[in-house]
Amino acid sequence: MPTSANHAYKTLLQILVDNLRAKGITDKRVLEAIRQVPRHAFMDERYIGFAYQDDAFPIAAGQTISQPYTVAFQTQLLDIQKDDKVLEIGTGSGYQCAVLLEITPSVFSIERQKTLYDSAAKRLKELGYSPHLRYGDGHEGWPEEAPFDKILITAAAHEIPPRLLEQLKTGGKLVMPVGGAYTQKMTLVEKISNSESIFSEHGGFVFVPLLKGKV
Repeated sequence: MPTSANHAYKTLLQILVDNLRAKGITDKRVLEAIRQVPRHAFMDERYIGFAYQDDAFPIAAGQTISQPYTVAFQTQLLDIQKDDKVLEIGTGSGYQCAVLLEITPSVFSIERQKTLYDSAAKRLKELGYSPHLRYGDGHEGWPEEAPFDKILITAAAHEIPPRLLEQLKTGGKLVMPVGGAYTQKMTLVEKISNSESIFSEHGGFVFVPLLKGKV
């Protein structure tokens, strides 16, 4: 990327970070992660010119790249530490995965859409990121790598998949949009023991549905 273009993107990233801070994102690690990830690299070519707007945009397979505020909000809610082992359900474009990797190197991400899995894997590698990626059913999680300190689910369902709660470490946190097709509540689960968790809701959001199987 030419220096002038790189400078332009850095300026747009700073404006985006300032906007997120104004909207209530206060975690410095999250803001710095957003600042470091070139969102335009994860966009469909038709929308690259809008990459640093705080909006969601279509990507392949009928999915979307999430609004930066939503990415930052979920990440902040998880309170990820630098040594945390994180499971992401729904790799999508790979943008959220890259943001996580800016905070902790131990990120495991699952994508059920083969088209998205292939493109995200290629894109993340080209950008120098090294997540653990799996093409599979997010409902099943990644049991052989469990337990996880944090679990982030980037699609919505009426309830949190039991297998994912089982794979969350005691003392860990899980964040997922829970609800119907048109609106969900961002839900934080704090696992107290194998039989007890604390659930709290943190505002309304709209996500694509969490579907079973692979395609």
